[in-house]
Order: sequence, then C-alpha cells, then structure tokens
Amino acid sequence: MGETRPVPRRESPWGISEGDHREPKAHRCNDRAEDVVQACFEGNPFKTVPGPFKLFWQCIRSKPGEEPTEPYTYLQLDAPKSEVKLE
Repeated sequence: MGETRPVPRRESPWGISEGDHREPKAHRCNDRAEDVVQACFEGNPFKTVPGPFKLFWQCIRSKPGEEPTEPYTYLQLDAPKSEVKLE
C-alpha cells in the first residue's frame, strides 16, 4: 500500500501541542476494515460480512507489502496492488 491518505487531525481542548510531531498515517488495512463496516449495512450481515472480514483478517495477519490483492467487496476503490520489494 504505497499511497497514504491524510488522517484528519483533531484539536483537543488544550490546543495542538508544541514541538515536532509525526503526521498520523492510516493503517494499511484501514480500507479492508471500512469494507467490513459497509458489509454490515448491505442486507443480511450473516451473508455479506464473512467475505470482507476474511480479507480484513488476512490483511491484519500479513506482513507489510503482502496484503491480499482481491478487490474490495463494497468499497468503490481500486483493488490494492502488491508491493513486494526485491532486494
């Protein structure tokens, strides 16, 4: 997952602290999780959730760059591409 989407920053009641902060990044399996959530609202969850959840679980258990490349079930996003780096 080479592309990173910006994560919205929330301002706390105390404001944003001073100093050097790394920008937050979305987790590499974030889109898979969103696909599972969307599946919950697409009819009978017992039928719609297992497929996307299986891909989400494979993604969580995979090493970075080895995420499943199957297309998303409900999200209108391009299928993720494998980015295995050869050394």
